[in-house]
Amino acid sequence: MPVMCGRFRCVMAAGERPLNEVQFLTVAEVASVMRVSKMTVYRLVHSGHLPAIRVGRSFRVPEQAVHEYLRESYVGVETA
Repeated sequence: MPVMCGRFRCVMAAGERPLNEVQFLTVAEVASVMRVSKMTVYRLVHSGHLPAIRVGRSFRVPEQAVHEYLRESYVGVETA
């Protein structure tokens, strides 16, 4: 269902927040949160594992996408 985001219509999937409420992180900020290098973040973005938008020559990653990626990648230690 499209909603108005300023002058533009934003098409959102079920459960997504409007774009004006999304927090975007730079590649350096994502690298800091994930404790990896910036090159690793670029690889994740280019491979499609981490969604991002391009702003000029740089990328911005939705903060929620970083948390979802980490949650899905979590490997729990099973005790015997």
